[in-house]
Amino acid sequence: MMNADMDAVDAENQVELEEKTQLINQVLELQHTLEDLPAKVDAVQEVNLKLKSENQVLGQYIENLMSASSVFQTTDTHTHTHTHTRK
Repeated sequence: MMNADMDAVDAENQVELEEKTQLINQVLELQHTLEDLPAKVDAVQEVNLKLKSENQVLGQYIENLMSASSVFQTTDTHTHTHTHTRK
């Protein structure tokens, strides 16, 4: 082979090696991301359970406030309907 041909082959091999190295690094990065996902899912599930529990407590608190307040008591004694007719 001529010197120029060898340089071209070396350049191609170098590019191929760089591409492979880049792909390997991307694969490793994705593997680390996948390894971190279960821990993140567990943390989110924990927060979700805590928020559900807090929501239940707040809902019960609001229900208790509403039942203790006369403003929210249901009254069937007066139902007002206003009908306006123009002549």
